[in-house]
Amino acid sequence: MNGAAGSDHRKGAGDRATLAFYEAEAPRYTLSGTRGPSRHLDDFLDRLTAGGYILELGCGAGRDALHMIARGFTVDATDGASAMVRKARERLGGGVRAMRFDQLRSQAVYDGIWAHASLLHVAQSELPFMLARIRTALKPGGWHWASYKLGRGEARDRFGRFYNNPAADDLRALYEAVGGWRLDQLDQFDGMGYDGEPVRWGAALLQRARASR
Repeated sequence: MNGAAGSDHRKGAGDRATLAFYEAEAPRYTLSGTRGPSRHLDDFLDRLTAGGYILELGCGAGRDALHMIARGFTVDATDGASAMVRKARERLGGGVRAMRFDQLRSQAVYDGIWAHASLLHVAQSELPFMLARIRTALKPGGWHWASYKLGRGEARDRFGRFYNNPAADDLRALYEAVGGWRLDQLDQFDGMGYDGEPVRWGAALLQRARASR
C-alpha cells in the first residue's frame, strides 16, 4: 500500500498519511475484505506457466495470495505497511515480507507481478519509475496486472489516503511511454471503495516484451 501528491514521496517510498492509515486500520480494513479473491485474478493466473513465481505488490491481508498458492503458484507476497504484513502472515502462515515499492530491485525473476489496488497510491510523476522497475523484475514474456481508481488527477479520500486517479487514456499512455510492454487489456468497471464511495476502476493487463529494450 503506497503513494504521493505534494507531500513526501521518494520514488515510491510511500505517502506517510496513506501508510499511517493502513498501519492503524489494518484490523478493520482486513475485516472489510473477507470476500473471495479479485474477480480478475484467475484470468491473470491462467496466462502464467503452471507453478510460476508471482510477486504481489501491496498484498494487504493476503486474500489474493492465498488463492494464488491454492492454485499451485509460488508467491512473493509483499506490503509496505508492517501491520498489513502481520495480518497476511496470519492468513498465509508466514511467507510475507515488508517491502515498499521503491525497494524493488529484482531483474527478470518473476513470471507475474500482481498489483491489486496498490499502485494507485503512487504519485503520477513516479509511476513511470515504478513501472520500469516492475518491467525489469519480470522475466521476458512475463505478465503484469494492476488496478487503479480512475479520475481527474491526484487527490485524497476522506481518510487522508493519496490516490493518483488517472484517466483511462492517461493510463494507457503511461505504460506506452515507459515502453517494453504489450498492452493486452484495459478494462473499466464500477465498484465501491472502503470509504463507501462509488468508484470507476481501470485495470491494465500487460506482458513484458520478449525482446527487452
